[in-house]
Amino acid sequence: MSSLLARCTFRVLPTRTQPLGASLLQSHWSRHTPRTAAIMAPQRRKQSGLPEGYKEDHSKGAMLRFEDSLPQLPVPTLEETAKRYLKSVHPLLSQTEYQQTEKAVQAFLAPGSFGHTLQDRLVKRSQEPGVKNWLAEWWDSAAYLSVRDPVVPFVSYFYSHRDDRKRREPAKRAAAISYAALEFKKSVDDGSLEPEYMKKLPIAMSSYEYMFNCCRRPAKGTDYPVKYDAAENQHIVAIRKNGFFRIPTHHNGQQLNAAELEAQFAKVYQNAEKSPGVGILTTENRDRWADMYERLVKSNPANKAVLEAIESSSFVVCLDDAAPITLHERAHQYWHGDGSNRWFDKPLQFIVNDNATSGFCGEHSMMDGTPTHRLNDTIMTWLFNDKLPDIDNPNVRSDIPDPHPLKFLLNGENMADLALATTHHVGLMSQQELRVEAYQGYGKGLMKKLKCSPDAYVQMMVQLAYKKFYGKNRPTYESAAVRRFQLGRTEAARVVSDESVAFCDAMTHPLSSNEECRELFMKALKAQGEYIAAASDGKGVDRHLFGLKKLIRDGEQTPDIFSDPAYTYSQTWYISTSQLSSETYNGYGWSQVIDEGWGMAYMINENSIQFNIVSKNLGCERMAFFVNEAAGDIRAMLEASAESKAKL
Repeated sequence: MSSLLARCTFRVLPTRTQPLGASLLQSHWSRHTPRTAAIMAPQRRKQSGLPEGYKEDHSKGAMLRFEDSLPQLPVPTLEETAKRYLKSVHPLLSQTEYQQTEKAVQAFLAPGSFGHTLQDRLVKRSQEPGVKNWLAEWWDSAAYLSVRDPVVPFVSYFYSHRDDRKRREPAKRAAAISYAALEFKKSVDDGSLEPEYMKKLPIAMSSYEYMFNCCRRPAKGTDYPVKYDAAENQHIVAIRKNGFFRIPTHHNGQQLNAAELEAQFAKVYQNAEKSPGVGILTTENRDRWADMYERLVKSNPANKAVLEAIESSSFVVCLDDAAPITLHERAHQYWHGDGSNRWFDKPLQFIVNDNATSGFCGEHSMMDGTPTHRLNDTIMTWLFNDKLPDIDNPNVRSDIPDPHPLKFLLNGENMADLALATTHHVGLMSQQELRVEAYQGYGKGLMKKLKCSPDAYVQMMVQLAYKKFYGKNRPTYESAAVRRFQLGRTEAARVVSDESVAFCDAMTHPLSSNEECRELFMKALKAQGEYIAAASDGKGVDRHLFGLKKLIRDGEQTPDIFSDPAYTYSQTWYISTSQLSSETYNGYGWSQVIDEGWGMAYMINENSIQFNIVSKNLGCERMAFFVNEAAGDIRAMLEASAESKAKL
């Protein structure tokens, strides 16, 4: 068996001492959490405070102690999914189209129909021994690993960190981030990380297994994650001027301190020379990248060892030859940069620029944004609030080896692959448009004062902005977490409702009164809240219908519900949204999911709302204007309505 096979575990699909920062991980997390996940502070809870069925298995460590007792993802009844589905498509269809869809749904529900056969198959699958989650295997493949589109820009996401006033030199900033990440890593590796909670219930932590010492590997048809042993791979990889350097994280059994890491990064800055941008290959179509990967391995035996060093690293630190200032410049830098000074298949890439600004880029296939948000937010909170007492240790051991250059040896075929990948990436990114709209008028403080759910409030801002732009509302996705179930990830929350459309129509009609608009607004907030709550409980429409459709066997006729145009249209996400909020970031985002669509990530802070608006050159500046206008319109409407009531 090769050293590669001996040192890593290949998984096509998931199976799912107290560190310095462990207690700190529990103290601040509740202040910065994503609304869509409704995640609560990872505080210790007594077993007696949990509902019956939840048990703590301390042999698995704190992080995974609830994992085996989490409930399994439910299979909703056909009737409840049909009812919710019809309600969700009603505002999107004409009367004739809706009648056609209603007929297809009724046929699917009829006694003895094929719909009941598919439902029985899905229930049986969910009850099979060893199946923790009937969706997980299918979803990881269909949504991520089997998707052949480039991960950049279509899958990866980014965070932009706020500036660190104490660390204005790039080597110092890179060292501090790396040191804090390694402290967090200790609690993941030894299992002492406290789990997170949603609605006071523990949620799945299994995806943390794919955070460190892991990498996505390209393969024809379907990629797969490669997980390496943490104890045998105690290093990180720095990339500077497209060149790769292996930096040890431990020496003589002791982890490097921040000063020692800073010395390592300083040597990388000093010794790096411009190199061929092999990292650009990770921006390719996944099948093409799989072929290029094989050619890279075959062209020289040394390349396999370099690939293994990158893939097995705890994480990657990209030392970019750039100095972004504006939020717009930073967003582009962390989202994609020049495409070369990266390894986009790594789940964790920290990015540090020459002016010591920093950010993060995440690969999405085995881990959603909430775990990496916790990681990044924890790191920044520790650094900004001096919560790592040993970070100022000035001692530097003189016998630590220098960073080791990892050099790819390329032949003509490899160089041709680099040229082709560069052409494809530059061409693709030239079609992408990004605009950061940092709205400073108000934030969640005012929304709560007005007795509104901040997340639902911002969703209606987005709907109103889209209505102003296009004169209509179209299918909109919001991410809802289902991590309270074993191996749970996400469900689609369908934002557009009869109530949201009625609100947008009223707000754009010149004769509507403030009181009428407010009443419709509150109904729209309630509808959005009800759907996202149902989705988080495993009762959304999209994953259930996806599972039923997956169980249609070769030769069997597809039911009308799936061939009905409304089925495809209703999950064609013209707007793809998600919230992830933190006072330690100044940006967060990702791309649209269809060519005619928009990616709209947003952060709701106490006194501000920030949008990262992305499209395929559809007019992001104009959309940003309408978002800003919608924010003002809604506030003015609510305050005017409140004043009118006060006078009565």
